[in-house]
Amino acid sequence: MTRFPRPHHDDVLIAVIGLLGGVLLWGLGLHTTAMRELMPSWVTLVPLAVMAFLELLRRSCPRAALLIGTAALIADQFTFGNLATVIMYTDLMYAAVVYGSPGAARRIPVITGLITVAMTFGALAWLRQPEALLIGVVTGLVSFAPALTGATLRNHRQAAEAARLRAQQTALLAEIDRNQAITAERARMARELHDMVANNLSAIAIHSTAALSIGEPKASADALAVIRENSVQGLSEMRRLIGLLRDSGGAGQEPAVAPALDGLDALLAQVRTVGSDSGLVFVLDDGREAGGGRLPAPVELAAYRIVQESLTNALKHASPGTVTVTLAHTDHTLTVGVTSPYGERPGPRAPGSGAGLVGMRERVTLLDGSLEAGPVTAADGTKIWQVRARLPAEDDTELYA
Repeated sequence: MTRFPRPHHDDVLIAVIGLLGGVLLWGLGLHTTAMRELMPSWVTLVPLAVMAFLELLRRSCPRAALLIGTAALIADQFTFGNLATVIMYTDLMYAAVVYGSPGAARRIPVITGLITVAMTFGALAWLRQPEALLIGVVTGLVSFAPALTGATLRNHRQAAEAARLRAQQTALLAEIDRNQAITAERARMARELHDMVANNLSAIAIHSTAALSIGEPKASADALAVIRENSVQGLSEMRRLIGLLRDSGGAGQEPAVAPALDGLDALLAQVRTVGSDSGLVFVLDDGREAGGGRLPAPVELAAYRIVQESLTNALKHASPGTVTVTLAHTDHTLTVGVTSPYGERPGPRAPGSGAGLVGMRERVTLLDGSLEAGPVTAADGTKIWQVRARLPAEDDTELYA
């Protein structure tokens, strides 16, 4: 069983006012057409009642209400006529455009406009008097004017809804951008934190294990000295990171200097001290041209961190042998390579989390470079672990001239 939707309270109010107003006009004897002697006066109330009932359906069934209302309006012209019936019909025309389908909202103003023009020329051709223009005016007021008003209101509503949706989308995109910026900043901080302290903490872990396992006082004292040195270095790096987070370039404060490739000698000197007991030898092969131009700061920082993380991994996992760091700057590309012996190693070793490789890949990806990391076979047939990064590196000398 089909149930009609409950009418809106405004529609009920319009229907009641229209019906009562029409009954009042009928009781006062106010009519809109010439007297019809063929039927009694009360017949005028039938189209009025039908039109008032259709007002209850103006939102839920606007198309059906308009079609039936048109028939009721035509029938009203063959009775004494009631102004309330005509007014309620204009409201049905307006509601059909506002609450109807998009296709109906486009077609109804056009159709009523054509009907208005046709009625105007038809009346002139039939009556051949200037007063015939009034028929076209009345037709336009009853049909085209409310349809045009409804179309205007609907267009304004659609424009307002589109503006609201655009505002929501803009707010959503802004929130997405903010979340992405926060995520990127957190990832950058995580990379910096890992790269700053991993090398020092790994050395501390290795030498603290050695100090606990070796019974010789001198060896334990040497291990403790290395632990202290790396603790101080790690604390310095942490302070530098805190300075970056606090934006320490304010008045009276020196900006924190990011590590660069010029500091690789000091970095290798440090890891030589740490890795001396592990049988590791560290060699730097800097193939860059002397005075060949300054690289962009992000490239130098990324290259330094890649070397630092690779050396840290060598301290953790490499078997005794030579760890070689190579640098080459050709064809606007900086190539960074670190090779270390691959295999089991004796003595204490620090655990690894895999975060270092992830951080290196993120750094290289941000610069649109490439990274290869994994075991390979050297020319002499031995297994080595190789890290090879290629970073786009335009000469930045002119920026500092």
